[in-house]
Amino acid sequence: MKINGGRRRIRALGRSRRALWWRRMAQKKYLQAKLTQFLREDRIQLWKPPYTDENKEVNLALKDLAKKYSDKLECCENEVEKVIEEIRRKAIERGTGNENYKTTGIATIEVFLPPRLRKDRKTLLETRLHITGKELRSKIAETFGFQENYIKIVINKKQLQLGKSLEEQGVKHNVKAMVLELKQSEEDARKNFQDEEEEQNEAKLKEKRIQRTKRGLEILAERAEMVVDPETTPYLDIANQTGRSIEIPSSERKALMLAMGYHEKGRAFLKRKEYGIALPCLLDADRYFCECCTELLDTVDNYAVLQLDIVWCYFRLEQLECLDDAEKKLNLAQKCFKNCYGENHQRLVNIKGNCGKEKVLFLRLYLLQGIRNFHSGNGEEASEYLNKARQLFKELYIDPSKVHSLLQLGFTAQEARLGLRACDGNVDHAATHITSRREELAQIRKEEKEKKRLCLENVNALKGMGYSTHAARQALQQARGNLDEALRILLSTPRMWLSDSDSETSNHQESPSQENIDQLVYMGFDTAAARAALRVFRGNVQLAAQTLAHNGGSLPPGLQLAVEEPPSTPSTSPSDSAGTSSASTDEDMETEAVNEILEDIPEHEEDYLDSTLEDEEIIIAEYLSYVENIKSASKKN
Repeated sequence: MKINGGRRRIRALGRSRRALWWRRMAQKKYLQAKLTQFLREDRIQLWKPPYTDENKEVNLALKDLAKKYSDKLECCENEVEKVIEEIRRKAIERGTGNENYKTTGIATIEVFLPPRLRKDRKTLLETRLHITGKELRSKIAETFGFQENYIKIVINKKQLQLGKSLEEQGVKHNVKAMVLELKQSEEDARKNFQDEEEEQNEAKLKEKRIQRTKRGLEILAERAEMVVDPETTPYLDIANQTGRSIEIPSSERKALMLAMGYHEKGRAFLKRKEYGIALPCLLDADRYFCECCTELLDTVDNYAVLQLDIVWCYFRLEQLECLDDAEKKLNLAQKCFKNCYGENHQRLVNIKGNCGKEKVLFLRLYLLQGIRNFHSGNGEEASEYLNKARQLFKELYIDPSKVHSLLQLGFTAQEARLGLRACDGNVDHAATHITSRREELAQIRKEEKEKKRLCLENVNALKGMGYSTHAARQALQQARGNLDEALRILLSTPRMWLSDSDSETSNHQESPSQENIDQLVYMGFDTAAARAALRVFRGNVQLAAQTLAHNGGSLPPGLQLAVEEPPSTPSTSPSDSAGTSSASTDEDMETEAVNEILEDIPEHEEDYLDSTLEDEEIIIAEYLSYVENIKSASKKN
């Protein structure tokens, strides 16, 4: 018992020291941002006389400048002088780097190291831009003492690609590079070999998880383009705010599916506070969302939530200064929310009957806007946003006894929080709301499953007539699920799906067999027409017969040209006859990858709106205290 108590005291002491360090760093960043604003407004160039002499040393004029700005800010003159001198030295370093780049072509990269390296969090690295991403990673690992395979580099909000040169990836002189560690280590010199080996194994496992995530999402995105049995095959679907599936153009569907999948995986890592692994997933999600049309992104809140999650992740990694467009991302999120929810959330209220749950997103938005403004030296704006966040927290705070009351009724803690926020904290109304929503979702899921089953039956019916899965699915989409209309589309426009030479419906014969020709002749078709149709449809008797019958015994003009074209012959490879053992192993790996993704896909469709707000409460209080400390310091001075 005494040992446990001691451990608790040590951790508490660690937290208090960390809080004190955070406070000092936050105040220093605020002062740096404020002084940088003043220098820009006054058009002062610290690297030139009278502030810097010919030997690039500081001049006495800097003291006068520090006195002027300390009076303006009403804070300690010595502290202001130290910060201005730091700004001056960095400006000289930057100027030297620029001159060096012009003459030698050697670029300077500003490297932001992980939070555990507090003393030298930000440092400069010189390199040529024709080297590969792998060479840069090696250089960073060697320079700063990392294990190369256990770090990732993020530049311009993208993961550095190892096989491409820096120039190909848009890396330029003076760019910012953030280092993410795949292992959590204090780099203690006293670690023994066993500890080191365990950490390496942990990092390898994390890298494998990232690769499995990628493969699992690709498989699920591919299944979204297929028709699968909902009873036996896991798949993902895209639903609207009520839980019903929505049709997305095929050109957008895969990108959107991958974007949402990576986002969900990233959110799962965020919940576990594994920010170093979460960020690559979130950045991949952002990349795939950017492949979707603007009109689509303006109508869903997913993209706005992703922007918040990315900024939040950078903040929790203590690397917010690496994200140059944090303000842009937050403004984009705010705009998306307005487009999606309507002015004063009116559209959202019309659809869902309330907007209490979505206020959680606005609390996070206001909090991040407050933090960003504070780090930019905008104290008044920071205070305004932070107080808006605090006010929303008071509205959204949930009495634990009310949650307990709903738990006693058989609801989950998540349902309780969401229900209470939707019903302004009324327990009875929340219970009714949750029950009603459960019944509504159960009915929607039943209807969606039946719709999926009917679609599968229709696809199988068309496949039975000789059409490929892809052709059948495309026709049914155009026909809005009507089987007769889909068949009419297929018969009327055979050229549309002829290029889809699916192996499951094709015999791939270069010349039609006499047996197949005889079958069509027996049905009453001309021998020449039968031979031509079989050539076009590569020996598929069913498709040839249906097309000839639909067009009065001959091929339509659009298909007659295909008779002269040589049929494509499927390529074969030794792998086609590979043993079942290898195929079975691949299938097991794919199943594992898919299951790992599905484990992190929340069952509740409003999971992204659920939060205890414990972290937000602490951070709001911290940053408001920073603002108050600055005000208090000004008054004292």
